[in-house]
Amino acid sequence: MALLDSEKKELIDFARDIRKQTLLCIGTLGVGHIGGSLSIADILSYLYTKGMKVDSNNPSWEGRDYLVLSKGHSGPALYSTLALKGFFSMDLLSTLNKGGTLLPSHCDRTKTPGIDMTTGSLGQGLSAASGIALAHKLSKKPNFVFAIIGDGESEEGQNWEAAMAASHYGLDNLIAFTDNNKMQIDGLTKDVLGVEDLVAKWKAFGWNAVRINGHDFDDIDRAVTDAKRQNGKPTMIIADTVKGKGGGARFENQVSSHNAQLTLDEAKEIIKEALNG
Repeated sequence: MALLDSEKKELIDFARDIRKQTLLCIGTLGVGHIGGSLSIADILSYLYTKGMKVDSNNPSWEGRDYLVLSKGHSGPALYSTLALKGFFSMDLLSTLNKGGTLLPSHCDRTKTPGIDMTTGSLGQGLSAASGIALAHKLSKKPNFVFAIIGDGESEEGQNWEAAMAASHYGLDNLIAFTDNNKMQIDGLTKDVLGVEDLVAKWKAFGWNAVRINGHDFDDIDRAVTDAKRQNGKPTMIIADTVKGKGGGARFENQVSSHNAQLTLDEAKEIIKEALNG
């Protein structure tokens, strides 16, 4: 069943707000991982509005679904999402990666309310997510575990060890996304070390695997709904995205947006021009 127009509007508006706050908090710092943060805003909008069970008043609620942002350098987008949902004060966003902050450049579960796993050492997050999902299985907990990995990160061998383990243990409570924006710090993913055909690879490892438009909420909804119905298989959702989505000509679909300089005034101008203020 397709999303209602009202649901879609809520998701679109929230994704726009995530992108705005991401640009503002990076602009306050002066530098940050813009491209990969903006490319996952729609996925985060869906997960924290419709896809996951969470409680902003009780971030450690045992009944919650977990999110492991393996590409932890995209933390600014997740921090913006959590702040907008009330997990912590919006004022904290201006402290990104500054001394004494609760919002380090890469996600840290010991510092930030709502962060379920410390990440940023690329290639390790899916292993952590698989471990959490297995623990829930053994404890007979109904919680789902979500993970977001990068396409460049998929070059790391540990992902494929995690893929084998998750399939072996039948972790149908594990739902992962690949943010397939086709770019990484050193260039186009296909030129650095090609990872396609990602759907075929994940299926070969025993996963349910689908490919979607990572900026289309109907696509995201169908993929997650189907993943929750899987029996005995984890799911990998290959989300084709645009690096720097919503960042205007300067950042959208640009390798240079991976980690870029940005002033607060520049961020405000991009928001005005590319995100309708």
